[in-house]
Amino acid sequence: MHIQLRNARIVEENKIRDGVLNIRNGVIESVEDDCGGGEVIVDCGGDLLIAGLVDLHTDNLEHHFLPRPGVIWPCAMTSAMAHDGQILTSGITTVLDAMAIGDFETSGARSAILDAAIRALSHAQTANLLKADHYFHFRCEVSDPALMEMLEPHLDHPNLRLLSIMDHTPGQKQFRDLARYRDYRGRKRGMLWGDEEFTSYIAERMEILRTYAPKWSERISEAGAARRLPIASHDDTTVEDVERSFASGSSVCEFPTTIEAARHARRLGMQNVMGAPNIVLGGSHSGNVSASALAEDGLLDALTSDYIPASLLRAAFALAESGFALPNAVAMVTTKPAALLGFEDRGRIAPGMRADLALVRTIEKVPIVRGVWVAGERRL
Repeated sequence: MHIQLRNARIVEENKIRDGVLNIRNGVIESVEDDCGGGEVIVDCGGDLLIAGLVDLHTDNLEHHFLPRPGVIWPCAMTSAMAHDGQILTSGITTVLDAMAIGDFETSGARSAILDAAIRALSHAQTANLLKADHYFHFRCEVSDPALMEMLEPHLDHPNLRLLSIMDHTPGQKQFRDLARYRDYRGRKRGMLWGDEEFTSYIAERMEILRTYAPKWSERISEAGAARRLPIASHDDTTVEDVERSFASGSSVCEFPTTIEAARHARRLGMQNVMGAPNIVLGGSHSGNVSASALAEDGLLDALTSDYIPASLLRAAFALAESGFALPNAVAMVTTKPAALLGFEDRGRIAPGMRADLALVRTIEKVPIVRGVWVAGERRL
């Protein structure tokens, strides 16, 4: 089928042009200045036409499975479908659903939903129910003694595209300030310790880290290399953190918490990925380095929606408002994450690329998604 999108402001890799985009059999055939004809003609109304967003990390699925503390939603398929709807309406056409494997505390809620979440998304995909293209990002908590027992059954899932190595043990990385960690856990989880109890807790967690983190990190590195999967670090804070991550096979520095870590990651050839909410909110909600500061220093490679799907598009436009050329800002949520993940068929508007597209109108400087095409099929 030949589909023609007319009267669009098309955001290409290096420029924005007024023109016509032709789609044939799910692939971009051409980008032209003049109209020809098509079996289906869509008037874009002068709105921006960009490549569909590529999100390499969203926790949004987890929110649908765990809507409140202590609550696990009983209908996995409902959760998966609701999540998919939010992803699509945010302009995201390719998404890596982040699955936390292992827990750094004893609640076990994330581990409890793992199998159900993977099964629900797989079934929905097989039944052709999903509107966006879904893949998996396994976030591996190396301070959990049971990590590999939970991870290994899923390592050969065909939708797995990214592994990340996490360690939330207090006393290092973003929790290196123990007083701040103690206050944070008290506010967020209501965990109140006496001094002696807190000291004992930290000693226990550090012993678990020393016992399991090195060997689990090595196992994950080996698993990624064997499957040609990229590996990301998580919350690197110091130069030493980055060195260890790089030595463990990480090519992506996800959410560096300091500019020093981001700079060293760049020196080593790693790609820095930050959360889009950090851009939208004007800084990190955890007090870490600002993603905008990294962007201004030329240290930001790609953005991810993290915990709010709608933040991805908004962050790209916020960067454009701050002085970045719109094609360069859009590339941080399309071209660059696609390349990082090895998707050669999507992430930019050019002949021969998959016709994953989002039609965007700005209203009072806020980007609103008006249409979405996935492989040439209009889904919104």
